[in-house]
Amino acid sequence: MVQVVEPSRIVLITLFSTLLVTSSIAQNTDDDAEGVDHMAGSYAPKAVTYDGRSLMINGKRALLFSGSIHYPRSTPDVWPDLLRKSKQGGLNVIETYTFWNGHEPVQGQYNFQGRYDLVKFIKLIHQHKMYAVLRLGPFIQAEWDHGGLPYWLREVPNIVFRSDNEPFKLHMKRFVKMIIDKMKQAKLFAPQGGPIILAQIENEYKTIQLAYRERGDSYLRWAANMAISFNVKVPWIMCKQSDAPDPIINTCNGRHCGDTFPGPNGPNKPTLWTENWTAQFRVFGDPPSQRSAEDLAYSVARFFSKKGTMVNYYMYHGGTNFGRTSASFLTTRYYDEAPLDEFGFIREPKWGHLKDVHWAIRLCRKALFSGSPSVEKLGLDKEIRVWEKPGTSICAAFLANNNTKKLQVVHFRGRDYDLPPRSISILPDCKTEVYNTQMITSQHNSRNFVRSAIANKNIIWEMYKEALPAELGAVKPEPRELFDLTKDKTDYAWYTTIIDLDERDLPMRSGAFPILRVASFGHGIYGYVNGRHIGTAHGSKVEKDFVFQKPVQFRAGSNHIALLGYLVGLPDSGANMHRRYAGPRSITILGLNTGTLDITKNGWGHQVGLDGEINQIYTEKGSEKVKWTTSGATEQITWFKGYFDAPDGNNPLAVKMTGMSKGMVWINGQSIGRYWMSYLSPLKQPTQSEYLIPRSYLQPTKNLIVVLEEEKGDPTDVEILVADRDTICSFITEYHLPSVRLFQRNAGQLRALENDLNPRVELTCPDQKQIVAVEFASFGDPFGSCGNYIVGNCSSPVSKQVVEKFCLRKPRCKIPLNTQEFHKYDACPTRKKALAVQVKCAFIS
Repeated sequence: MVQVVEPSRIVLITLFSTLLVTSSIAQNTDDDAEGVDHMAGSYAPKAVTYDGRSLMINGKRALLFSGSIHYPRSTPDVWPDLLRKSKQGGLNVIETYTFWNGHEPVQGQYNFQGRYDLVKFIKLIHQHKMYAVLRLGPFIQAEWDHGGLPYWLREVPNIVFRSDNEPFKLHMKRFVKMIIDKMKQAKLFAPQGGPIILAQIENEYKTIQLAYRERGDSYLRWAANMAISFNVKVPWIMCKQSDAPDPIINTCNGRHCGDTFPGPNGPNKPTLWTENWTAQFRVFGDPPSQRSAEDLAYSVARFFSKKGTMVNYYMYHGGTNFGRTSASFLTTRYYDEAPLDEFGFIREPKWGHLKDVHWAIRLCRKALFSGSPSVEKLGLDKEIRVWEKPGTSICAAFLANNNTKKLQVVHFRGRDYDLPPRSISILPDCKTEVYNTQMITSQHNSRNFVRSAIANKNIIWEMYKEALPAELGAVKPEPRELFDLTKDKTDYAWYTTIIDLDERDLPMRSGAFPILRVASFGHGIYGYVNGRHIGTAHGSKVEKDFVFQKPVQFRAGSNHIALLGYLVGLPDSGANMHRRYAGPRSITILGLNTGTLDITKNGWGHQVGLDGEINQIYTEKGSEKVKWTTSGATEQITWFKGYFDAPDGNNPLAVKMTGMSKGMVWINGQSIGRYWMSYLSPLKQPTQSEYLIPRSYLQPTKNLIVVLEEEKGDPTDVEILVADRDTICSFITEYHLPSVRLFQRNAGQLRALENDLNPRVELTCPDQKQIVAVEFASFGDPFGSCGNYIVGNCSSPVSKQVVEKFCLRKPRCKIPLNTQEFHKYDACPTRKKALAVQVKCAFIS
């Protein structure tokens, strides 16, 4: 029988846990009273200055650990939880872009509501006692539709994006001023008592600067002067801009800025890292990608050991490209492998291991800011970096093994330190090894998707088949360019024409058919001839251009050709973005008896958008405008609708698009993004199968789900899932160091919080749940990963019983590796051992 935990006890447990976390963070902040974290939540004015060593807030040097969270890529109801988890992960700064095309989708019409409520987001950062970095751009790239630039900007006469071009500069300055004025009115800059300590103008401009030659150089100087003229009284930055004009600070973007960044372009500028890429964004057709927690931690430790004072994780929470906001071919899910995944769950061990490296570097703070650096090279792969104040005990050391394959021994001040391959050990007092970037002591977890019985009960799907257009009016000589035709209002546009053929034009040989060939600038095409679907083709993120070639059974007489051109987001990078094109560029018919027939200038009609879009049948009101029929499998453009009840609880939801091909999903009239199940990765799997449904989009019952399927599909197997990370694990060896969180500085001395510093497994359930099952336990030589552990050649037979004794029915537990029960039944006594544990968490009722 599972024990019932009274609500009052849960509250006490939660309060106690919160106090422990808060107390620990406070104890580790800085015993020298020089830290700046305690000022982050203050509403008092804060002067932000800098020199060649660091940013300074009210004259106090700042160690800054930042994470990117983009407000439009999540819903406002989850912002507080994301910020709380970021703070608990050791961050004291949140970085975000501003999104011009979201804030001004129509020229002169502004949107600062819902997901675009920038002021609310910045105020929440302040309430969570964190600082903010505001990257105004206004070009942002960010794998965001059109790099954040509104489409209407393309239609400004004589405009050239991101160049010394008067029309572009006029609109850019107007937008930047509007955002700055809004921030000033809300008193959000640090000198006004707000959280914003840095602002960024432009974004990675160096990558295209040469394309504009002297106009690129003069634009750069103009952008810098324009930003400074607004007198926000916080420093301005430019990322990846080695020639950033004074006093603007040039910063680094990349995976290993400790080695790739040549440094600031002036002696009085600090070393800042604005994008430490936590993973890799993915496009449709990509296989899974990952960046290990160990590699991230190594890069951070190396950067701070080499004079760095700010790191920003891009992304700390990636979120979701709702609606049509993603750039070309980008998946709806964005940076899911970040420390906080798309669903807002803590991703372990990445979140915890980065928290540990933040803790370790903070322990070195006094030495980093009052000491002098020195470096000792020990051959090709080993080096020692020391920050020390002569004549005092203030000293911190970073011991590095840069060999990617071999463990190495580093001898330092009378002691030997074993360093795993490609790792850095941190010694905050030049004696005590408190942390190594390869030794993960934080727990691991695994994400689960569980089919919701409530949501999937009695979903009755209906369908409406999109009618193919007849001959369209407003005929143009040739097909119009697709970006210009759709103007970023829809993904779709129809092209139609009629071609008359004589029997003598058609092949007479059996099995021989003419070929309809469409050469396109991108992104994709569906072809129909005489109402019959003949095929589809599309480009890719790498190769936008493609050729559609399909055999056609033309008939003698009039033949109706309809092409549905579609887009998958606008481009987001590169020079001359205003000159990028998509859609058909030449259309021919091959294999006629009379030879190849070019019909590019045959006269084409156009229709922007689908009828279902125009009638908004994805909304409750709009769905009444068409006649829905019983659902079934289809191989043409079809709309499906159904209703479902919201599952109990607060866990995030997803819809799994099994059985579908390509299209978009709406929940109660709000688009949750594009899906593309038919575009398989080289592993023969869809790049993304589950699509986030925000809880805030739901009502308790009768939630309308509408699916636009462009190719072929049957919604029978589409299902609503509940997401969790309730499978938690740990893997600790007898070689492991104790958790760095067991150390703090007190009265200038490094001290351990406990006497027992032996390695141990520590497990903590999320959301005050309790451990209800031990799914794996092995003390010996296990291997594998969370959700996939395997017993090795030797394992203590009592492993599971011991873990159950320590952990069952508890929200958290600690299992020392020196526990006598393990060693009493030791199956491999002559070797160092590991303990691998996997448990399941749940609410106990």
